[in-house]
Amino acid sequence: MRDFVKGVGMFGQGLGILLRRPKLLLLGAIPAVLTTAILLGGLAALVVWIDELATWVTPFADDWSTGWQTTVRIAAGVALFAAAISIGLLSSTALTLAIGAPFYEYIAEKVEDDLGGVPNAVETSGWRLLGMGIRDGIILVLLSLLYTIPLFVAGFIPVFGQFVVPVLMALVAAWFLSLELVGVPFYRRGMALKQRREHMRKRRMLALGLGVPASLLSAIPFLAIIVMPVAFVGGVLVAREVLQDSHAGQAHLNA
Repeated sequence: MRDFVKGVGMFGQGLGILLRRPKLLLLGAIPAVLTTAILLGGLAALVVWIDELATWVTPFADDWSTGWQTTVRIAAGVALFAAAISIGLLSSTALTLAIGAPFYEYIAEKVEDDLGGVPNAVETSGWRLLGMGIRDGIILVLLSLLYTIPLFVAGFIPVFGQFVVPVLMALVAAWFLSLELVGVPFYRRGMALKQRREHMRKRRMLALGLGVPASLLSAIPFLAIIVMPVAFVGGVLVAREVLQDSHAGQAHLNA
């Protein structure tokens, strides 16, 4: 749990850095504003149609008694909403980072320069960064579905589906969100998604420490506008920690 607490602390450090540099906070908020508007519209539509959707995905319950039918469809509604939040959080990060690719590359450069810079940093054009962000974002969304779809099905189980599944959904969202948040620092070092995942698995609890508060706070309407740039700067700090730890371990092995 020490790594988890450290990850939460890095999220807090991200807030402190941006409060000292409000220009960076403003730049990071611009793409988050656009993404928030798009996703809030989608969630509003889901809330309006949740009853119809719950009925549509549970046709097998049409002939059940009223009590069991209501229980199963409430469970389906909760599972649908949890899945939408989970996928929405991940896709919102991918969308925000794609929209704000030039902004976030600039923020990462400024933050890392203050922390000592990046030796042999790889220069990446804004268009190339946008393309890599969209490609990797789609891959991560598809990977997340391998977990969210079984969890969605498990959401139909009374009690377990209403209490355990949302927690598991939140952890899945936090993990994949953290992979998105550390993307730019890895790109600046010439590392692709595969390398990013390999490095982050070694410090999974650190990643969750960043991803859990970021994902939970992002679920609060409009707060995501501030949370996203804060979480991104926290991701820069987590990436540096993970990569420095990896380099130290490799140096030890070589010695």
